[in-house]
Amino acid sequence: MLVVGDCLRSRSSVSTVGSPVPARAGRTASTIRCLLDSELLEGITARRTELEELEEQLAEQLAEIRAEGDELAVAEKVLERMSEQLAGERASAVSAPGQVGGQAVMLIQHRGARVEETTLPPGYQRILAAVRQAAGPVMVRQVGEVLGLDVSVRAKLQPLRGKLVRLADRGWLRKLPDGRFTTHP
Repeated sequence: MLVVGDCLRSRSSVSTVGSPVPARAGRTASTIRCLLDSELLEGITARRTELEELEEQLAEQLAEIRAEGDELAVAEKVLERMSEQLAGERASAVSAPGQVGGQAVMLIQHRGARVEETTLPPGYQRILAAVRQAAGPVMVRQVGEVLGLDVSVRAKLQPLRGKLVRLADRGWLRKLPDGRFTTHP
């Protein structure tokens, strides 16, 4: 920048050819050139200030976006670990026998969207298949006949009745008020 009188001018505005700028309405060429340079300099300075403010805003937004992205990545990792842990716990719960009266018993899970029939012990799977193959609701005696149990002895049917009730309590079967069992629709 050059200081000429009270006017600031850039070096590029100085005439390199040496031709003077014609005076307009009583102003000298240097005064006009000085005014134009001054206005251009103010415009450039104002625009540069706007751009710097915009750059600061964008840098803040970018920092916020990156921070949120980092938080989401951490949340995703936590969710994956929790899912793996829950899957492991569910798998161990399916095969872990419980103790009742000193005897090992297999726990029957509640029926759900993620619990497959194959997680049930084979005896319970056969009971479900026997109820399914019947034309409608069945009595305990009918299930016993399909499974090949001695249905003439009432005491032989009581364990089967307990299994049917257990399956009904956990949502695998539906027990009707008259004591018959059916599958869910």
